[in-house]
Amino acid sequence: MRIAIPDDYQDCVRTLDCFARLAGHDVTVYHDNVKDIDALAARLSDADAIVLTRERTVITAALLDRLPRLRLISQTGKVAGHIDLAACSAHGIAVAEGSGSGAATAELAWALMLASRRHLVAEVNRLRAGQWQGHLGQQLRGQRLGVWSYGRIGKQVAGFGRAFGMKVWVWGREASTADARADGFEVAPSREVFFADSDIVTLHIRPTRDSEGIVTADDLARMKPTGLLVNTSRAELIPPGVLADALRAGRPGFAAVDAYEREPVLGADDPLLTLNNALCTPHIGFVEKDNYEAYYGTAFDNLNSFFAGTPVNLANPDVVARLRA
Repeated sequence: MRIAIPDDYQDCVRTLDCFARLAGHDVTVYHDNVKDIDALAARLSDADAIVLTRERTVITAALLDRLPRLRLISQTGKVAGHIDLAACSAHGIAVAEGSGSGAATAELAWALMLASRRHLVAEVNRLRAGQWQGHLGQQLRGQRLGVWSYGRIGKQVAGFGRAFGMKVWVWGREASTADARADGFEVAPSREVFFADSDIVTLHIRPTRDSEGIVTADDLARMKPTGLLVNTSRAELIPPGVLADALRAGRPGFAAVDAYEREPVLGADDPLLTLNNALCTPHIGFVEKDNYEAYYGTAFDNLNSFFAGTPVNLANPDVVARLRA
């Protein structure tokens, strides 16, 4: 089968141990991101299957109209709003998905908190420039950590906070906060208090259409001038431009982000990169070898099962009766 793998930014997929599972298939790997529908159609028109790296490529009905051979989209991780599932089903295209532990993203969120509170990047750069100490850092112990959404990743981050001696509380949907209570974590009395009294707010909200813009300018304005916002989830959780405006206004006083409104960010073309009170990483939360082995390994297994006639882990199981021959 002809397999296309777009958006392998680091040219690393072929180096994974699990890549051997695609032996016997005709595989083409692309290392850049293409958004233009004509360019995407030209690249993918001969593919029987596409393996997507998270949400880097958007699959629309208009694109599917131009992919006559396509029979399967194998998603690394869970399917989100970047795939038009209804259009896939209408075209007789199966969509398989996987899952992951979220440990890599949870660890990065924690690294960003530590680096932000201790000004690690600025201090390293000062030392390289021939200077000595320049900032007075803060310890995490004793600070109030606010975790929005106690899911797969938020649960791990809350556990880190507890281990570091932080005062952890949680906000989110009722099911999320119920799980947090069951694990012995406090739930914030209100959304307003959650933002106003947390020293650090870390976002671990699953990206959906309902969660777009869920963190408002009013929420950020309630944060302390010494507060830190950490976003290793998705930029779409905050309306466009709102975080940069909030940082310029000084509430919160600092942000650490791993996701952007338009990705990839090339040429430093994002307003957050111009701000001294923002620590920015290039969406590397899930970009870690063990994580990639798990994500891609499942995606390749799903692909092989599908072409062996035993489809598994379908996000649109209704399509089975209409699968392309």
